[in-house]
Order: sequence, then structure tokens, then C-alpha cells
Amino acid sequence: MASLRTRRAFRRLEVEARRQQLLETGARLFTERGYEDVSMSEVAAAAGISKGLLYHYFPGKRAFFAATLEAAAQELRALTVTDPDLPALEQLTAAVDAYLGWIEAHSESYARLLHSAGALADVASLVQRVRDETAERIVAGLGGDEPSPALRCAVHGWLWFMDGACLQWLQAGREPPRERLRELLVGTLAAAAGLAV
Repeated sequence: MASLRTRRAFRRLEVEARRQQLLETGARLFTERGYEDVSMSEVAAAAGISKGLLYHYFPGKRAFFAATLEAAAQELRALTVTDPDLPALEQLTAAVDAYLGWIEAHSESYARLLHSAGALADVASLVQRVRDETAERIVAGLGGDEPSPALRCAVHGWLWFMDGACLQWLQAGREPPRERLRELLVGTLAAAAGLAV
């Protein structure tokens, strides 16, 4: 009986490892060429599997693309989790620094994601969901049990500002330096939150 459980666990691990490999392959191809220019046949060939096996994991290109976006969102969410025992400003600084680090490591994906948000409903809904979840985390950290509507407006507006600033930063060759951008972003939210009180 133990050997059967071991085989099932091993098989499950293989399935998850294969799925992760496919997501990484898809993310790379979608980043390089965009959603419209990538076919499922190309993904299968790049992953070294049959197209049929790819469809075993993902029912279609749209679902596969959505899964690559979700994987990136989960990675980013995990990276920006902070220690709730730290003061709010330290938590914010650590989360912004982690976010900027992720953007540096995935600059092409990040830029393409934001630029395609208006064209693809899946991208737009994912970006909005991530913004909403992030805003709730920030509001909870800054506003206590009963955050004001003004604080919610400030935080949601700041997240849009942050993406605009980060895109500009990438387009300008990562100028100003990352530490200066982090200070600017943290200072902007701190000032907006102060006005919202």
C-alpha cells in the first residue's frame, strides 16, 4: 500500500513539474512575441511535447494564457508579503522593493502585460484583480479596522500611479536608480495616505 501511495505522489509531482514547465515556456513565448503571435503548436514544440499533451493540461490557448498570467500574479503576491509585526512604513518599503525587483527580473513581461491590458479582457481582469487585492492589503495595513473612503481612493489611485512610474522607469533605462524610485513611490503613498486621514 505504501508503494502505491509513493507512486501516486511521484506521478502527481511529475504532473505539477510538467505543468510548471509549460507555464514557464508559455510565459517566455508570450513575452517575446505577444499573445496573438504564439500558437499552441509552437508552445508544444518549444516544450518538447505533443500538441495533444499540451491540450491535456490546458483546454485552449486562452486558458493557457490565463494560467501563465495567474502564475505570475501568484509569484508576485508571494514576493510582496511582508511581516505584519513591522511598522506600516517598513512593510510598504519592503513590498515596493520586492515589486521593483520582480519588475527588473521580468521587465519585458511587465511592460507587455500593462500595454496589452486594454486589448485583452483576460489581461485587464487579472490586472484589475491584482490591483484590488493589493489595495486591500495596503488599506488594511494603513487604515486599521475602519479605513476611510478617502484612504481607499488614495491607495487605488497610487497603484495606477505606481504602474505608470514603473513603465516610465523601464523606458528610461531604469533611471532614476531603483532605490530613488522606491523612495518616490513610498513617499507618494505616505503623503496621499496622510492627506486621506
